[in-house]
Amino acid sequence: MSYMAFTGVLGFATPPLKSSRRSKTQKRETSFCCCSTSTSVTEQESATKFTYSRASPSVRWPHLKFNETQQISQKKTQHSEVKDEIGVNSEEGFENVAANDEGDEMFDKRPSRNRVKKMNKLALKRAKDWRNRVQFLTDKILELKSNEFVADVLDEKMVQMTPTDFCFVVKWVGEKSWQRALEVYEWLNLRHWYAPNARMLATILGVLGKANQEALAVEIFGRSEGANGITVQVYNAMMGVYARNGRFSKVQELLDLMRQRGYEPDLVSFNTLINARLRSRPMTPNLGIELLGEVRRSGIRPDIITYNTLISGCSRESNLEEAVKVFQDMEAHNCQPDLWTYNAMISVYGRCGLSGEAERLFKELSRKSFFPDAVTYNSLLYAFAREGNVEKVKEIGDEMVEMGFSKDEMTYNTIIDMYGKQGKHETALQIYRGMKSSGRYPDAVTYTVLIDSLGKSNKMTEAANLMSEMMDAGIKPTLRTYSALICGYAKSGQRVEAEEMYDCMLRSGIKPDNLAYSIMLDVHIRSKNAKKSMMLYQNMVSDGFVPDVALYEALLRVLGGESNEICIQQVVEDLENLHGLSSEIISCVLTKGGCYSFAAEQLRLAVKQNRSLNRENLLSILASYSLSGQHAEAIELLNFIQEHASGSQQLIAEALVVIHCKAQQLDAALDEYHKNNSQCIFKGSVSMFEYLIMSCAENERFAEASQVFSDMKFYGIEPSGDIYQRMSLTYCEMGLPETAHHLFEQAETKGLPLHRSSICTGLVEAYGKLKQLEKAESVVGRLRQTCQILDRKVWHSLLQAYAASGCYEKARAAFNTMMRDGPSPTVDTMNYLLQALIVDGRLNELYVVIQDLQDMGFKISKSSIILMLEAFAQSGNVFELKKIYHGMKAAGYLPTMHLYRVMIGLLSRAKQVRDVEAMVYEMEEAGFTLDLCIYNLLLKMYTKIEDYKKTVEVYQRIQESGLKPDEETYNSLILMYCRDRRPEEALSLMREMRRLGLNPQLDTYKSLIAAFCKKVMIEEAEELFDSLRSEEHKLDRSFYHLMMKMYRSFGDHTKAEKLLITMKESGIEPSVATMHLLMTSYGSSGHPMEAEKVLNSLKSTGTDLSTLSYSSVIDAYLKNGDVDIGIQKLEEMKKEGLDPDYRIWTCFVRAASLCDIREATMLLSAIRDAGFPLPIRLLTENSMSLLTEIDDYLKILEPLEDNAAFNFVNALEDMLWAFERRATATWIFQLAIKRNICHHNVFRVADKDWGADFRKLSAGAALVGLTLWLDLMQDASLEGFPESPKSVVLITGTAEYNKVSLNSTLKAYLWEMGSPFLPCKTRSGVLIAKAHSLRLWLKDSPFCMDLELKDSPILPETNSMQLIEGCYIRRGLVPAFTDIRERLGQVTPRKFARLALLSDEKRDDIIRADIEGRREKLAKLGKVGGTGRIKRNRFSKKRFTRRTVSSEAETGALN
Repeated sequence: MSYMAFTGVLGFATPPLKSSRRSKTQKRETSFCCCSTSTSVTEQESATKFTYSRASPSVRWPHLKFNETQQISQKKTQHSEVKDEIGVNSEEGFENVAANDEGDEMFDKRPSRNRVKKMNKLALKRAKDWRNRVQFLTDKILELKSNEFVADVLDEKMVQMTPTDFCFVVKWVGEKSWQRALEVYEWLNLRHWYAPNARMLATILGVLGKANQEALAVEIFGRSEGANGITVQVYNAMMGVYARNGRFSKVQELLDLMRQRGYEPDLVSFNTLINARLRSRPMTPNLGIELLGEVRRSGIRPDIITYNTLISGCSRESNLEEAVKVFQDMEAHNCQPDLWTYNAMISVYGRCGLSGEAERLFKELSRKSFFPDAVTYNSLLYAFAREGNVEKVKEIGDEMVEMGFSKDEMTYNTIIDMYGKQGKHETALQIYRGMKSSGRYPDAVTYTVLIDSLGKSNKMTEAANLMSEMMDAGIKPTLRTYSALICGYAKSGQRVEAEEMYDCMLRSGIKPDNLAYSIMLDVHIRSKNAKKSMMLYQNMVSDGFVPDVALYEALLRVLGGESNEICIQQVVEDLENLHGLSSEIISCVLTKGGCYSFAAEQLRLAVKQNRSLNRENLLSILASYSLSGQHAEAIELLNFIQEHASGSQQLIAEALVVIHCKAQQLDAALDEYHKNNSQCIFKGSVSMFEYLIMSCAENERFAEASQVFSDMKFYGIEPSGDIYQRMSLTYCEMGLPETAHHLFEQAETKGLPLHRSSICTGLVEAYGKLKQLEKAESVVGRLRQTCQILDRKVWHSLLQAYAASGCYEKARAAFNTMMRDGPSPTVDTMNYLLQALIVDGRLNELYVVIQDLQDMGFKISKSSIILMLEAFAQSGNVFELKKIYHGMKAAGYLPTMHLYRVMIGLLSRAKQVRDVEAMVYEMEEAGFTLDLCIYNLLLKMYTKIEDYKKTVEVYQRIQESGLKPDEETYNSLILMYCRDRRPEEALSLMREMRRLGLNPQLDTYKSLIAAFCKKVMIEEAEELFDSLRSEEHKLDRSFYHLMMKMYRSFGDHTKAEKLLITMKESGIEPSVATMHLLMTSYGSSGHPMEAEKVLNSLKSTGTDLSTLSYSSVIDAYLKNGDVDIGIQKLEEMKKEGLDPDYRIWTCFVRAASLCDIREATMLLSAIRDAGFPLPIRLLTENSMSLLTEIDDYLKILEPLEDNAAFNFVNALEDMLWAFERRATATWIFQLAIKRNICHHNVFRVADKDWGADFRKLSAGAALVGLTLWLDLMQDASLEGFPESPKSVVLITGTAEYNKVSLNSTLKAYLWEMGSPFLPCKTRSGVLIAKAHSLRLWLKDSPFCMDLELKDSPILPETNSMQLIEGCYIRRGLVPAFTDIRERLGQVTPRKFARLALLSDEKRDDIIRADIEGRREKLAKLGKVGGTGRIKRNRFSKKRFTRRTVSSEAETGALN
């Protein structure tokens, strides 16, 4: 049994009672009870009291001016009493009126209100000094020690007392000590001169009633019942004793006894009877109106006390409906409500969660000429505290203090309870300490609330400490206090401590109530201690309490586990005798308790008795059988019912379906349903349909649920409210909000009970997913017409819909409505606002909204910060991400694992290596362990920046951590090996990956094929491609294009043709791009005519051709040296109505860069005539306006595909460098960098990094960039800033651009200049120079004296550059280059520089000498090898090794 079943919240400020017969000196008594852990039960001990001095108007309303007369008239006050009982709302005011005040009015013989009785001097003197006499004697009695007796004071006869004086002595002494009051009463009865009177009897009964000494009160009343002079007031007092403990039957018996004795009950009698009925058991519908009718039938008109009593009872049970009915009856009978009536109504609204209505009544007080008192403020404060509105509670508390009311115990108890329920225990304890420091003394309610909240949060050490502190303070724990602590121990699993606390409660003299018994019984049941459970159960029953059905089921489960048939039989008898349950219902309880044999016996007994079986109970019994796996027993029971109960076929069929549903065997249930559906057996079976529909919905079988619901409607079976509710939500889940809306409206029209908020929430969510915001708004609008305050979930669903559509303005309007009308926004509400801005792409407005929310008093939560972080991470804004992250840490929010993943994910994508490494270090320092997701992000990052060494280190860390690599890990590693030109290792890793059952991505296969192509491993690429096709992978067009590019690169057009056929056979139609690749492959292999045939074939098919196809053919002819044909094809294209574009211009400019001046002029003139004069003008003109025109043209090319602008710039740079227009080439190159056409990190000297990266640049662009880079490094070396690193890296790459090797071109250029750059030993395509050597070379080399690039004043007669073996070098260097390569092969850079700068004759002599020296050396080595082995010492070997290493370091092949 869940401990939550024992929790509840009760508390009420009881209004004072006044009668029309009372004098102006009113006696107001107020009691209050705060939040508790249980429902209302009888308290068995006296409460710890404190004074509540607000009965005086001058104190209660300090902001009003009362004159002295008013203060004197209100001087007599009745101190209220705050009870410590949890769950019982004291009605001191009602009992006092019934027991004491009414008696005072009668026995004091006070004059009538309408006439003044003359008094003689003696009477006047006695009227003035009776208080002094009573107070004097009261003080003397209360000063007695425990071993002294009242007789010691009274026998001395210190003052002369009247019988009336003694009544007041008993009453005043009883307020402090009921024992001393009883002693005074007994002393008087033993005096022969004392004549017992009814007033004294009513007084002592009232004292004993307040002290919960019912037994003594019954004894005294019994002794005096037959005496003469007993009055209605005595009966009222005794009724008050019973009413205080909720003994309604006793009160009713006493009322009947009054009538039998000839006493006519008065209004006080009926008020006491009503109070007892409200305390005895929960209210039934229309109970208040029935009780009022009973009063009126007795000829008595209900007064304000009667109505206040009823409304107070409604408040205790949070019964708003009954309270409103009573209030309306009150107004209908012209009984004017007073302040306490409004206080009670404010309380009942607050308890029912309608804080808005409570606040409305509070504001209405001023219009009714009432002034709120402390009870009013406390009731309103409780209303908002109940819903956890901290801000409103603070506001009311501040207003209360401003009005002159200091916070009292009730105020503090309410606030403490609010924070306790929110789990803010430190804040609750802080309020508790503040309460003590402010002079307020915590009472039993305070400690009970704190202990209860700590117990619910499993903070039992703190709860136990509070209990000790409570007892040290002299406050005796109440039954509710013990119950709260026992419940806390039980909830936290500390069953031994719970049992010890229960025993302690018994030793303290407190008898357990139903709650305490139930908690301890549940503890023993959970401990599976059948013996203790049964003993406690028997004690519980003997004390007149009975467990609920759920506890019976748990008890039976324990007893059944030990097969204790005797005890089970006793429990069965109690279920029948105490609860009056039938055999059928007892069978259901036994089944849920696991006592199946007893359950079957009871059910068979019910069948044999010819009782009509209740369908619901039978289905529950059979479902429990099914859940326990006892299907055979369930079937046997069904067969018995079928044999002995006529007309049970439908019931059996339903039962089987329900059995399967309860056993989570939905498929079997559906099979059984469909099997009998054709026979229409299920007609009229609502329960079966409900079980089946609910089961389908729970298993997300929405289509089946819809079908069953349709069958149900077809058979004419009226669905219940639960089915309408479930199906409406089901259709929302299915994305059919219109159908769900229709069902919802049908159910409303039929008046079926629905949880409207949940359905409306589902409707709004479904409409929101479909972007039908207007319909979602209409649902909310209609719900607002019937509900003043919507459920927060409804608002959140609407805000979520707005957020998903990026409608921030609408979301903000809904947020403002929540702020105005309630409920108050939460963290989720604010997150939806932020999400709306994020979806709308308005990230720059997030800070404005955050600031706005903070100005409104909201605190930005960690989830909101994470939401912003994720938004900026998705947008790639590293700067904002870092700023928010550091701000979050400064605010005290610690990062989570998810947050680290988001941060590292963005930083790694942005290649912020240092930040990523710092973040990883921070994670490890914070105690987080890197998971596979983080490692995969690191692998991707290091692969992107080509730091393959660290990539391998990360993989090693994965293996050391014991993590199992996943597909993403392997894909990243394979990509790394492919980029590092190590396809063999990538292939090996892929095979391992597939062996582990992991499937590589298609992009991974593509990368591996591309790596094979770069390494000229055509066979491996073809093998992998064929294996993919044989495994029936869905290869897209890009795979075929990749293979075609490979064949194009190696000029194998035959395989390209075959691949095209294979592509068509695979069902992939070649695109224009495919045919372009085929044509370029023909062009690369020197077959331009074949490329033209492909073009003509495309024309014949009617394909809509673009310049791409023509550019392929024209480029093929130009590369083959057929300049005239290329120009002819350009003219044909124009004749066919196709205008040339950037592709054609790029082809012609690129071809011009490799031709002599005559052919170059022809090509450039041809495109000038075609409408593009810029290239030839760049060669022939020196106007700066050309740069502006180039800039304008680049703007046009930038957004175009295929890197149009970049390719065009590369072609221009080649042409301008070749024809010595190098200053112009420099300007265009810098313009390309400025426009982000060329990347900014071509050279990074200004960023304190002397490295350069010329990959993807053409030869001419790279030479321009190299010269600029050398110039920047020269300036830096001369100025000393920025400082150079130890070594300078130049990345050239290994790829070829239009058959030009950038690596070979730059090496030839640098080594001709005698630079210290050498090839890297570990990575190809990289040149490295020591910084010191580089700086010296830049300062001293004659080649570096003037690095400024200039334009030749006239065009050279020949092209200054020549392409030879992939090397784009200076034409004058070609003979030397050819001579050296042919005669010496590969030489060191230094040697090449020396030989290249010599004259032909000297170079020839040196080469001959070198060749001759090599021959002599070989001959000498051959001769030594023949005669014997030469002995070498270790030093010569070391020198030889060092020389070899040095030689290898300097060696670099000019490819």
